[in-house]
Amino acid sequence: MENTGPLKGLVVADFSQLAQGPWATQMLGDMGAEIIKIEPINGDWMRHYSYGNLYPEGESISFISFNRNKRSIALDLKEDEGKEIALRIILKADILIENFRPGVMERFGFGYEQIKKLNRRLVYCSSSGYGNSGPYITRPGQDLLAQSISGTAALNGKKGDIPVVTAVGQADLLTSLFIVQSVIAAIYSREKSGKGQKIEANLLSSIVGFHVQEITAYLHKGINPERSESGIPNPWLGAPYGLYDTKDNYLAIGMNSVRRLARIVGLAKYDSEEYDSNNILENRDLIRNDFNKIFQTKTTGEWLIILLEHDIWCSQVNTFNEMVDDPQIKHNEMIIDYDHPRAGNIKTTGFPVHYSETPQNIYKPAPLLNEHAAEILKEFCNYNDEQLVAFINK
Repeated sequence: MENTGPLKGLVVADFSQLAQGPWATQMLGDMGAEIIKIEPINGDWMRHYSYGNLYPEGESISFISFNRNKRSIALDLKEDEGKEIALRIILKADILIENFRPGVMERFGFGYEQIKKLNRRLVYCSSSGYGNSGPYITRPGQDLLAQSISGTAALNGKKGDIPVVTAVGQADLLTSLFIVQSVIAAIYSREKSGKGQKIEANLLSSIVGFHVQEITAYLHKGINPERSESGIPNPWLGAPYGLYDTKDNYLAIGMNSVRRLARIVGLAKYDSEEYDSNNILENRDLIRNDFNKIFQTKTTGEWLIILLEHDIWCSQVNTFNEMVDDPQIKHNEMIIDYDHPRAGNIKTTGFPVHYSETPQNIYKPAPLLNEHAAEILKEFCNYNDEQLVAFINK
């Protein structure tokens, strides 16, 4: 397919690995930017790890998930030729994104202070676990660790149980989103000033920033929120918010008046003025358990018909199997597929936003390691055929 995205024409030198950097560059690629993925000789770390140990024809599902719409070249940045090729790509790039540990790019000779003298228009984004300075600078940074340090894990789970981290890599992917919005903002600034700049992102700050409401409430109240005994999924929220058992599955109930909900489902115990609130913290576990007994008497589908007729905030609780067949998911085209040269047909997620004039599409599958070396070397380094053969052979 043709690249018709709104960022077509921007070149990104992508030194990132794992998830936070690659998902950011994939989003930029989905929006039309040209992503040159500069990998170590053995490839991105994610090529050798995969969710569920899924490797169709030897290709990591995790790598494929985060690396469509890119071209790959494998370079040894400890060798002069590798450094020279990387530098030539950087000099033609609009954006550079890296997520090495602090100091690694400087050791390669590609730190911001070194590069900005050569490409003053470059937007340089450095992403790390905890930041480029501070007491944790030498610590390894990873999603589970950032969730734990940030206090996020302590918000999840039942009272008295071990804290719970989210199944999705929340800190990683939030950082990806912050990277994308930040580099696009910096490109806009460059169009006015003519100058690029350095952006610093990190997992810990991203996930702390994401919990603005929860942390602000704590700072105002001054005591830690207490998790629910019955499984209400947010320690700051009360009844009737949460998930409930039904006769055949589960039901999600949002923030609704306890009294109004009680009237609809026939729970007379709570049909009084004191239960008009949609967020009752006192006795929330008792209230939740009483509603749970009522919801167990009908199927999820039966309850949805009853509750939606009264405009109650509610929904079914889908598994992935049910989600991919959900009519709204299908309508939004959030499950798509494309052909990969080795792994075959890949089903994956679609584009969360749509552009009316510059539609997004998948114009490149996730690349094989070093797949685009020849074309990148011709385009960025003016290599002749003899030089290309020597490079590939080496």
